[in-house]
Amino acid sequence: MVARGEAKGRALARGALGRRLRALAPVVIPVLLAIADAMLVNGLELDLEVGVSMLAAAALVLRRRFPLLVFLFTLPGLYIGYIWFAPMIGLYTLAVRRPGRARLGLCAVLLITAHFFPYPLSDFVLTDYRENTQVLIDASVTSAAPIALGLLVRTRQELASRVEDLTRSRRREHRLLADRVKTTERARLAREMHDVVAHQVSLISLQAGAVQVSTEDAAARAGATSIRELSVRTLEELRHMVGVLRADGGEAAEADGLAPQPDLEELPRLIEMSALDVTYEGGVVAGASGTKTVERATFRTVQEALTNIRKHAPGARVRVRVDPVDPGDAVDAVRGGGSGRVGSSVRGEGAGGAGRAEGCRAAHGLRVEIRNGPPDATATAPALPGGGHGLVGLRERAQSLGGTLEARHTSDGGFVVRAEFPYGAG
Repeated sequence: MVARGEAKGRALARGALGRRLRALAPVVIPVLLAIADAMLVNGLELDLEVGVSMLAAAALVLRRRFPLLVFLFTLPGLYIGYIWFAPMIGLYTLAVRRPGRARLGLCAVLLITAHFFPYPLSDFVLTDYRENTQVLIDASVTSAAPIALGLLVRTRQELASRVEDLTRSRRREHRLLADRVKTTERARLAREMHDVVAHQVSLISLQAGAVQVSTEDAAARAGATSIRELSVRTLEELRHMVGVLRADGGEAAEADGLAPQPDLEELPRLIEMSALDVTYEGGVVAGASGTKTVERATFRTVQEALTNIRKHAPGARVRVRVDPVDPGDAVDAVRGGGSGRVGSSVRGEGAGGAGRAEGCRAAHGLRVEIRNGPPDATATAPALPGGGHGLVGLRERAQSLGGTLEARHTSDGGFVVRAEFPYGAG
């Protein structure tokens, strides 16, 4: 029971009521202390002393917003009602909120004056040196203590703020250091990848060249020529990717043109060298109104889809379409569904609604669709390795450009990959 009560108390303190009480406490407690001080000094009989003391206590409600005015308003309570808490709290708040030297010095003099001279002023006896000295020392301490405490609290707040800034700076420095380590490791992996893959691809190219020279079969010679061309192209792209990985700013280095990048003009050549039965329907002129980034994403989408068809659907018929998309078509496709629907899924996985909405908002779009039929039962599937990350990478690339991607099985046993990108401004 005790443990349950303590847990309930902690939950209450952390709840909305606890937050409200913590917000009200700094406002209410000083007022209550000032009222108690006024009642202890002047009693409960309503007179001038009680009136000015209560007004001084009530003014503390606004001490955070108007610290100087509230302090000045509490001085009559000190001079007439002989209260201490209200003016001392007001001076403390002024030291925390408005710590100007001249302002605090003047206010300290005013508090000493209000405390030193009696009310009424005719009761002041100049020749009573001993009592006047004691009152002056008491008034000086009364004014110096809240100023010192207020400046101490303000200094502590400033130190806490600077420590927090330093902590954030160190965290940012740690992140930068971690990024630098990742960049260094990326460069090392890039070198290793280049050494291993380039060596193997070079051997393939040499073997294909040997076959091309030695064989008399025209079909074999044509195949060897295609293999050599693919090997050279692979080495060029590999060198480019290694350069991007080794550069400090990948996108900036890519923008500087480390190597020519594939675009829509390269699609026919890619399809020709794919060794698949592909029908290509291109309705977009390369570079007409869009960006190279979108064209490169379109090229990579077709490339990955053709690679998957070679792995999973050998001998299948393929159709590749690249068409412009109007804004109204995109909206109708999402609202109406059907064949024009543009979603974001990978082989039956969940759709990405945010990416779909972004695709609809594109001013003009480019849609690429790669559709294949069922695989040929007589064809032999090549034993090619796969990590299952290709379509996921395509989806992430499409969403990063503000587009969408759908990949799903079709009713005839085939597969379709459809991507849509914002392309051009008019």
